[in-house]
Amino acid sequence: MARKLPPLNALRMFEASARHLSFTRAAEELFVTQAAVSHQIKALEEFISIKLFTRKNRALFLTEEGQSYYIDIKDVFNNIQEATEKIFARAEKGAITVCLQASYAIQWLIPRLKSFSVLHPDIDVRIKAVDQPDNLLTEDVDIAIYYGKGDWGDIQADMLHQEYLIPVCSPLLLSSSKPLKNINDLIYHTLLHFSSRKDWKRWFRKVGFKDANVNHGPIFSHSAMVVQAAIHGQGVALAHSVFAKSDIDSGRLICPFEEVLVSKNSHYIVCRKHQRDLGKIAAFREWVLETVAQEKAEDLYDHKQL
Repeated sequence: MARKLPPLNALRMFEASARHLSFTRAAEELFVTQAAVSHQIKALEEFISIKLFTRKNRALFLTEEGQSYYIDIKDVFNNIQEATEKIFARAEKGAITVCLQASYAIQWLIPRLKSFSVLHPDIDVRIKAVDQPDNLLTEDVDIAIYYGKGDWGDIQADMLHQEYLIPVCSPLLLSSSKPLKNINDLIYHTLLHFSSRKDWKRWFRKVGFKDANVNHGPIFSHSAMVVQAAIHGQGVALAHSVFAKSDIDSGRLICPFEEVLVSKNSHYIVCRKHQRDLGKIAAFREWVLETVAQEKAEDLYDHKQL
């Protein structure tokens, strides 16, 4: 036999109105109009065929039946609130799975992860490193960092970094047998490539240099490998500004030339829209966004300073 329940929205408005003894204050609490509250109360009274409120001298009072009904249902609403608070508390704790490219995990996220653990000691971060994270916001993944143009359909995507490709190398190349002093000297040095040779081709087109042999030099599948090869003096790399910044600050890498390429893609933190403000997902998302914003404010990623 089906349960004969009243309209739950009307019941919610009745509980708020009975608690405040005011349609106006109930409307303010529920972010609706006073007319909407009155309409729902009338619908509830018609459903149960009992008058719940009465007015005397412009003040609102519960009828005897309304008072009895309110006493019976208020504990139900309290129990629902307590149950909801418990589930939110559980959502604030436990493990969160983050899916992202290995290079981003190694060169950006992991060095900063301790600060998140200090803020949220009850949340364990599980890193799922993949080569191409696009469209891998699967059921076992809570949040991800994608690299692309930000057009991934019905998901929440917030840009983290506008990427720049910058030439980097070891300081040792400045004093090698063929010192790297200007762009013409690149013909004597190995070019290090990430994924393909097209980025160096674009860079040389931008600077108007036509004598470079771009079709040589090793190709690496991860940008972290390109940066490490450059640190060890194996050649000159075009590195992502985010990934190379700490090594430039430490002196392990230098930027021999000022010319940079603006990448067509950016890094985005993504999650399901309906989970954006929930528990541990909200905590991790907000921490990442705040960390990036703080670092940008300190000009850590301003390519003009490189």
